[in-house]
Amino acid sequence: MAKEPGTTDGAPEELSDLRVLRALAQPRRQQMLQHLTLHGPATSATLARALGLNTGATSYHLRELARYGFVEETGGGGRGRERWWRAIPGDRRFPPRSKQDAGTRLVMDELNRLSYAADLELFQQLQQDADAESGEWADAFPYSRGSIRLTLPELREFFEEYIALLNRYKRPEAKTPADARTVLTRLLAFPAPEQTDEPAATDEPAAVGRPAATEESPSSEPEATS
Repeated sequence: MAKEPGTTDGAPEELSDLRVLRALAQPRRQQMLQHLTLHGPATSATLARALGLNTGATSYHLRELARYGFVEETGGGGRGRERWWRAIPGDRRFPPRSKQDAGTRLVMDELNRLSYAADLELFQQLQQDADAESGEWADAFPYSRGSIRLTLPELREFFEEYIALLNRYKRPEAKTPADARTVLTRLLAFPAPEQTDEPAATDEPAAVGRPAATEESPSSEPEATS
């Protein structure tokens, strides 16, 4: 049974098949998945207009994404023979870098590069457009930058608790308030470079940030990756 939009079954899925990773790392498919995530279901023609492609290309990429379980046709809403597609939510994980072979690592590096570049471009665009927002949503850029000292098992536990927090706020579209908006969340954590002479500990706070804006709910998207 297909997952209802905005929900997951809670079971992580590791994407270790190199064919699947290559299919996902295609730049146009990344753009299409981002569009479906931000704007909801779309036809191949809608995606073609939005991304400057032809419908033949978008139809092909949609079929490939569907083949590997990243998108699916919606149950209705189209006119005539229109086919509408949506992104399938899920807790998708990547194999740890230490377990990636050379081919997998090459594809993962490209996939990460595309993802980080798209996130940065989108964030910059949203900041530039923030003046056009009205009300409290104009302040919807909570931000935190900090450091904590963890063992590797503790870091894994921290990540799982973060995913659990996201899932706690997910809900089916039918139960989502009308004034809710899709809120994009990203977590990037990495070990600091080791130093030969470790500086003395300070009493500075571990994290700084700006307070969160009033946000009713994250919506359907975020796919967890590790």
